[in-house]
Amino acid sequence: MRRTPALAAALCAVALAATACSSTAKPSAAGGAGFTPPRLQAMKTLGPGEGRVNLIAWAGYAEDGSDDPKVDWVHPFEKKTGCQVSTKVAGTSDEMVNLMKTGEYDAVSASGDASLRLIASGDAAPVNTDLVPNYKDVFASLKMQKWNSVNGVAYGIPHGYGANLLMYRKDKVSPAPDSWAPVFAADSPYKGRITAYDSPIYIADAALHLMSTRPELGIRNPYALDSKQFDAAVALLRQQNANIGEYWSDYLKEVSAFKSGNSVLGTTWQVIANTAQAEKAPVDAVLPKEGSTGWSDTWMVSAKAKHPNCAYRWMDWIVSPEANAQVAEYFGEAPANRLACDHTADKSFCATYHASDAAYWKRVWFWTTPIPQCVDGRKDTTCVPYAKWVQAWTGIKG
Repeated sequence: MRRTPALAAALCAVALAATACSSTAKPSAAGGAGFTPPRLQAMKTLGPGEGRVNLIAWAGYAEDGSDDPKVDWVHPFEKKTGCQVSTKVAGTSDEMVNLMKTGEYDAVSASGDASLRLIASGDAAPVNTDLVPNYKDVFASLKMQKWNSVNGVAYGIPHGYGANLLMYRKDKVSPAPDSWAPVFAADSPYKGRITAYDSPIYIADAALHLMSTRPELGIRNPYALDSKQFDAAVALLRQQNANIGEYWSDYLKEVSAFKSGNSVLGTTWQVIANTAQAEKAPVDAVLPKEGSTGWSDTWMVSAKAKHPNCAYRWMDWIVSPEANAQVAEYFGEAPANRLACDHTADKSFCATYHASDAAYWKRVWFWTTPIPQCVDGRKDTTCVPYAKWVQAWTGIKG
């Protein structure tokens, strides 16, 4: 996946076979992914800061004022803790996974399509949440989930989250859609003007659609697909490919496509819809009745961290109410800390992004890396791992 932040008026611009599997938006007391990660210990006590912390982050997650002097939550952190921040901006989850293997970085803002890969490989260490005071105010629905914990052990601190929505041109699409059906229909009237997210994890979107349209497949989780279910999802996407005008991974390109009318229907994020509307594009975005996929990002500590004490201080800082509000509003996602909603400049921000709307998030399946162990409850079958999703996606687009 490729990510870029939201600016004030516009937007700036395998894997292991044993990686992660299913998710729902519901809280899970146990978490876990059905496999046993390497034996690693979380820090027991917080010691003096080492004076430095090296981060891997999505663009917009560790802003230091260099892009916009008004957007800076790094320098206040450095002043408070004495930990100097060095940030490597990554463009994809695969890049993050590869960078973490080098041992040169202390923490990473991993999405669900990378987090369990890092756990399974032993590149991410368990996290002692008692050493992160602001963790207590993180929404319960984000804690101890299947993309950030294994067997009841936490491996990170939730950061922010969002849903993949259906955006459409109000002047071109009628009636207003409430389903993914016109996106996947072979005879869609919007052929050539449909857009889809450019990532192997998009296979889960097809699986989610099949959950309601082909119940005989028995799909219970879009990230836990056996070979028959996986083949059905891939076949649906191959069919859809004939109707796709453009696959997108860049914010600005999707906004431009909807403004011009080259795209009239397809997957989007709330921040993209907001930006397109601000630029006078006649669009709207909905969470379809079938639900959707989405992301929940997690700050994780490297098992080889050279500056673990500063890494813990960073995790606590970035989910503090003030900093979490800043980054969520700048990037365009719901904040993880429930108290952050009191600190956003736009007082309606958390309502727009459904931050405390539990019913809304129960309809969202957060990205989680597929693994052979089917964590949807099946014990007698093997699920298709992420490496094969990557191979299939190349074939779908080709």
